[in-house]
Amino acid sequence: MSPRSASVNEELRRRSRERLLQAALELVSERGYEATTLGDIADRAGSARGLVSYYFPGKRQLVQSAVHRLMHRTLQEALEREPCTEDGRERMARAIDAILGLARDRTVLMRQHMAGLLQAEGFTQCPEQQRLAELLRETAARHGSSDVDHDYPMLRSQLMGAVYALVLPNVPMPLTTLRAELFERYRLDWGMGVPPDAEAPGGRCDADLSRFFATREATGDQSK
Repeated sequence: MSPRSASVNEELRRRSRERLLQAALELVSERGYEATTLGDIADRAGSARGLVSYYFPGKRQLVQSAVHRLMHRTLQEALEREPCTEDGRERMARAIDAILGLARDRTVLMRQHMAGLLQAEGFTQCPEQQRLAELLRETAARHGSSDVDHDYPMLRSQLMGAVYALVLPNVPMPLTTLRAELFERYRLDWGMGVPPDAEAPGGRCDADLSRFFATREATGDQSK
């Protein structure tokens, strides 16, 4: 058997990282953060325990990266869905609805995410967080921002505040109230995006997370 090429090894590493991210989301959704161990995540992903440490400093960083991936891909889907649009106000409405929808439909995950951000270490600077930031910056720019360096952090803060209010145990604020405040701030019409009354009861939460993670074998994989 000939040695694997560098490109094949890189592809295997990429898929291993993707499986860890997906496993982290699935297990935290099912069991909660405290009841999920790195060993559990490695087992679900079919990876060696030591491989987790190769990619992530610890469980908090792994879960935060996984949630940032979920946020990034959910936002990307919302912005790109049919009918496609370049209208900045409609794209802002879709972005707001995508993030609020995650807080409503993935409450356990988003509550843990907010708790992790409030720790001293704050954001995990990872590719997933950077892609999410790029999409939000682009959304602010298309909405008409003349100073994205100021308006992007404001948009991020507004969304984080709304998520926090939605996932607060026992006293969450209604999604419609938070949506109305954000829509007024960004001068959006209620019918833009996906209004709450246009959705099926219970939201659009899909238990299958696999579409957010590229774990399929590449065409022409010579690793076997």
